[in-house]
Amino acid sequence: MKYDYLIVGSGLYGATFAHFAGQEGKRCLVIDKRPQLGGNLYCKDVEGIPVHWYGAHIFHTSNKEVWDFVNSIVPFNRYTNSPVANYKGTLYNLPFNMNTFYQMWGVTTPEAAKAKIEQQRAAAQAAMREAGVTEPRNLEEQALLLVGQDIYEKLIKGYTQKQWGRPCTELPAFIIRRLPVRFVYDNNYFNDAFQGIPIGGYNKLIEGLLKGADTRTGVDFFKDRAYWEGVADTIVFTGKIDEFYGYRFGKLNYRTVRFEHEVLDTPNFQGNAVINYTDAGTPYTRVIEHKHFELFGPAVYDRPKTVVSREYSTEWKDGMEPYYPVNDEANTQLYLQYKALADQEESVIFGGRLAEYRYYDMAPIVEQVMKRFQDGE
Repeated sequence: MKYDYLIVGSGLYGATFAHFAGQEGKRCLVIDKRPQLGGNLYCKDVEGIPVHWYGAHIFHTSNKEVWDFVNSIVPFNRYTNSPVANYKGTLYNLPFNMNTFYQMWGVTTPEAAKAKIEQQRAAAQAAMREAGVTEPRNLEEQALLLVGQDIYEKLIKGYTQKQWGRPCTELPAFIIRRLPVRFVYDNNYFNDAFQGIPIGGYNKLIEGLLKGADTRTGVDFFKDRAYWEGVADTIVFTGKIDEFYGYRFGKLNYRTVRFEHEVLDTPNFQGNAVINYTDAGTPYTRVIEHKHFELFGPAVYDRPKTVVSREYSTEWKDGMEPYYPVNDEANTQLYLQYKALADQEESVIFGGRLAEYRYYDMAPIVEQVMKRFQDGE
C-alpha cells in the first residue's frame, strides 16, 4: 500500500500533521519506536489518574483559532498553572508577583516591592561597574541585573544549575534576557488568554488527531530505513535531525530528564500540581502531583491515592530520551549545517522539537501545522 505521507513520530507535530492531511483526503501512516502513541504527551493511567509519563504538559495559547481547534478534538478543562517554589522548606509563589515579594520581604504594596528590587538591581550594576563589566557576561550577572540578589539566590540559581548541569556563571546570559515580574497578586504562570488540559488526559487528544490514519508502534525507522522510505511519497520526520543524516557533522547535544513515579496512599500529597525545588541541595528539580491537573477542590479527595513524579535533569547520552536542545553557539552552528541539508530535501518535511532543534510549547506546534495546510504548502 502506498501512502501520501509517512509520519515518523506520533507526538503533537506528527499527530496534528496526520489530522490535517487526512482532512485533505491524504493517506497517512504514522510510525513510532515507542510501544505507545503520543510521544512525550503520552499519559499512563495509574489509580485512575492520567499520569504525564514524560513530564508535565500544560496547553496555553492566546490564539483562539488554535484553542477552538484542539477543543474540537477533545474538551479541555480549566486548569490554571500556578507553580510553587520550595527553597529549603520555605514556599514562594511563581511567577514572581506580589505574593512572592510579600513572602520574600514582607512588602505589601507594589511601590515597596519595586523599591526593593530596584535597590538590589542598582547594587548589582554598581558591582559590575566596579569590576569593569559593561554587559552581563553570563546568566548570573544577567539575573542579578533583572531581579536582584534575593530572588536570584533563592528562586533562580539552584534550580537553573540543576536544570543545565553547570554553574550559572558558565551559562550564557541570553537564556534569561527577561524574567517576568508582576506587581499584582496573580499566581497564574501564563499570560495567555486560554489554558487547560484535555479532559481525560492527552491520549484523548492524540487519539482524536490520529483518527483515520494508519498507525504502527514499536517501529524504528532507522532499522529498516530503505523500506520505510519506499512506502510513501513524502516523509514527515519529527525525530533528531542529526540522526536522520547519520551524524555526518557530529552529534547535537541535549539535556534530558529522568522521572521517578510513585503511588502514595494519600489523596493529597502537596496540594498543588507543580512544586519546584529551587535549592541546589535537593537533587530533583520539581515534584508533579498529577491528579491536580484534572481534579479541583473537594474532587481531589474522590480518589484515595495520588501519584507523584520527581524530575531529575541530567546530561543526555546515547540511549536516553532527548528533551531540551542546548542552544549555545557550537550547537547552533552544528544544527545550521544539518538545516542546510534539510532545506534541499524535496520529499522530506522536518518538524517539531527534535527535527528543528528548538524548544517548543505545544500551541505553536499546532499553529505551525495549521498554517502549513492553510497556506497550501
